[in-house]
Amino acid sequence: MDSEKITITLPTAVAQQLATAGDQFTADLIQRGLRDLRIEQALNQYQAGGISFGAAAELAGLPQSELARHAYGRGIEPPFSDETVAEELAI
Repeated sequence: MDSEKITITLPTAVAQQLATAGDQFTADLIQRGLRDLRIEQALNQYQAGGISFGAAAELAGLPQSELARHAYGRGIEPPFSDETVAEELAI
């Protein structure tokens, strides 16, 4: 994996926790946070009617089925075709 060094300013308590966590942990934490942020932004835009569910999935970088699980977790009901419902019930 390519890497690039960046400098950021954090609250002291956060910086102290990250200082003892290690570089890989910090990188994983940032990647997970960015992924969650993309999902949240995509679902917010979908819920506001700004984009379709398919566009939201693309924006989040996820398949629609995975974004649907995140949507349900946030109390958002995604649109389903009869085919999608049949596939989900078969699982």
